[in-house]
Amino acid sequence: MKVFHTVSGLRDDLVRDRIQGLRIGFVPTMGNLHEGHLALLKQAKKTNDIVVCSIFVNALQFSLNEDWDKYPRTYQSDSEKLRDAGCDYLFHPDDTEMYPNGLDTQSRVICPTMTDVLCGASRPGHFEGVTTVVSKLFNIVQPDEAVFGIKDYQQLAVIRRMVEDLCLPIQISSAPIHRETDGLAMSSRNRYITDDERPLVTVLKDSLDWIAEQIRDGNKEFSELENMAAERVSEAGFKVDYITCSNSKTLDLAAYDDEDITVLGAMFTQAARLIDNVSLVKD
Repeated sequence: MKVFHTVSGLRDDLVRDRIQGLRIGFVPTMGNLHEGHLALLKQAKKTNDIVVCSIFVNALQFSLNEDWDKYPRTYQSDSEKLRDAGCDYLFHPDDTEMYPNGLDTQSRVICPTMTDVLCGASRPGHFEGVTTVVSKLFNIVQPDEAVFGIKDYQQLAVIRRMVEDLCLPIQISSAPIHRETDGLAMSSRNRYITDDERPLVTVLKDSLDWIAEQIRDGNKEFSELENMAAERVSEAGFKVDYITCSNSKTLDLAAYDDEDITVLGAMFTQAARLIDNVSLVKD
């Protein structure tokens, strides 16, 4: 595995790869890697000749009330995991390399839809930071394909919209949610769940699955279903951020005649904010 810390160094090798006609895949991360991240890499390797992974903790996507400084940075163990998993190129820039003119004057990429609801409502400015850094990474790597996890469903939908709007020649692929044995979606935030909370946190997934089953059985009272599921989460001792039935592409509130629906939810434990989702297509 080759490691690059500069844009120019990575680009030089990728130019040579493109001349040889090699297909390039890309998996962007913020590090602190777990098996879910490695699953993205393994999926990218199936359809690409060269796979680039990036590790960059992007300050631009952290809100004022979020502690960017304390985000876990585990570069040594992350690089070992990527090497063992078969990553070809690791791009690990510092803040100056990614934002040479500083954050305050950085040009921004803004998606005017889908970014002020769900997680965007709780994390103002978050998705502007995501679309800006992802567009920069896309311009640096210029991949044929980029792979993102479905767990961050809103992020995936926003990036797909950005790529479509900007006519970027990149295939955006999704990978299934990687879960713990009890069904909890793998996340770097899971480390903040207390031992007392751990047996109870699957209530979020169970509640979303229950809504999905209700919809499959013909129940279209979306608001009522959302409220009932929220009550289940609250009764388990957690604070609900949102539970919403949405159009899978636009993230608008689900309409009665929508066939492609995703049920999304977020809740707070004592020290973590957990998200999950389940998608369904009407039979």
